[in-house]
Amino acid sequence: MASSSASSWREGMSSDNIKGLCLALSSSFFIGASFIVKKKGLKKAGASGLRAGSGGYSYLYEPLWWVGMITMIVGEIANFAAYAFAPAILVTPLGALSIIISAALAHIILRERLHIFGILGCVLCVVGSTTIVLHAPQEREIESVTEVWDLAMEPAFLLYAALVITATFILIFHFIPLYGQTHIMVYIGVCSLVGSLTVMSVKALGIAIKLTLSGMNQLIFPQTWAFTLVVTACVLTQMNYLNKALDTFNTAVVSPIYYVMFTTFTIVASVIMFKDWDRQSPTQVITEICGFVTILSGTFLLHKTKDMADGLQTSPSIRLAKHSEEDGFDGGEGIPLRRQESMRST
Repeated sequence: MASSSASSWREGMSSDNIKGLCLALSSSFFIGASFIVKKKGLKKAGASGLRAGSGGYSYLYEPLWWVGMITMIVGEIANFAAYAFAPAILVTPLGALSIIISAALAHIILRERLHIFGILGCVLCVVGSTTIVLHAPQEREIESVTEVWDLAMEPAFLLYAALVITATFILIFHFIPLYGQTHIMVYIGVCSLVGSLTVMSVKALGIAIKLTLSGMNQLIFPQTWAFTLVVTACVLTQMNYLNKALDTFNTAVVSPIYYVMFTTFTIVASVIMFKDWDRQSPTQVITEICGFVTILSGTFLLHKTKDMADGLQTSPSIRLAKHSEEDGFDGGEGIPLRRQESMRST
């Protein structure tokens, strides 16, 4: 019985989906572990020199920090490769697993207590991820980067891209000057909207590289270089405003909101461009949505309880100080949402 169910599961997933799944899982492991290794390196460097939060760069001479940085780069490369093999609706939500790995390793290595509700959040993320993996759509067979370009040029996706670009410009030129320092959704909105276009372009570029390595040269097509330019522009924009969000607001607030919005817009973009749900039954689509909602619930629960110990949540000032230390900052104003409000009011 068990062997027959295992064989049916393998038959249900294409070889490309399995490769993408393995790459996405390895990416989550490397990225989750990199946070712990980098933090250990920062602590070790701060003990013998000026802390990063105080403007020091002693961590650049700490081998442990570089091990963490290399580990993160390996994870990002694996994540990039995963999009070349599997649909974004499978790869993107699995990013939540890096949060679980980071929390578990922090509990074991850094002795940062994981509350019982945090463990429940991890379980929910695993359940949701498993649900999505078991019901993920098959990857579309693509033999040339020009096919991806044709998908991007269809009216539905052009409309989506136009709406995203218009909304992004409105946020950047109108809302950010007025509300960027006080409303967290402004910066994260830009990151998430642009991020959905980033993933679609990364997937196209990944497919081009995969086909080129298999003997079908895609570098001769101008579409490959067009996608490369889009990836570069989108990544620079996305990272710029994500850094602004992290510098202005508490990481514990930014991380779950960004994950939810970025993953949601990415799934919407993938469904429109690659028509992932057209090849699935309504039951499969609903099951995937339920799995995604389960992951979101686990992510919020894990972040909400990450500072709780013995059933009591720490005070806002202690909570902010903890996250400030994790981000390389030494002090905090005692306000859990905004780091710089007290500075602006003086």
